[in-house]
Amino acid sequence: MKRLQTREELLQGLEVLRELRPHLTNDFFFQTYEKMSEEGYELHAYYDGEEIVAVTGIITLTNFYDGRHIYVYDLVTKNTGRSKGYGEKLLQYVEELGREQGCEKVTLSSGLVRVHAHRFYEEKMNYEKASYVFRKSLVQ
Repeated sequence: MKRLQTREELLQGLEVLRELRPHLTNDFFFQTYEKMSEEGYELHAYYDGEEIVAVTGIITLTNFYDGRHIYVYDLVTKNTGRSKGYGEKLLQYVEELGREQGCEKVTLSSGLVRVHAHRFYEEKMNYEKASYVFRKSLVQ
């Protein structure tokens, strides 16, 4: 496991991230990543040998309902690496990072249509479904 920091590492991670977020162009990714990283966002990767097979985008936050926690924005395993335990190992790594940072929880949001991901979080990783996320676009 490794935090991705160089442009080359981030480009390799982006290739996996695109499986979850296909709209990401290189330019948009780097422009947005720069702002997000200033706010504390980090992109971490799980490697199988020299190849990145899973990535997670995380940030450490504090709020009234989760206390100090790691929020997982992105968790994606390369399509060719599914069902090999990479996502589980990466999420366990995030949990350990949280413990090291004195976090009380790991929190994430997952799209309603991602039924297989929900089963993974709830049944394999013992996460509880605690809420729905609501959003409203402010741009017309």
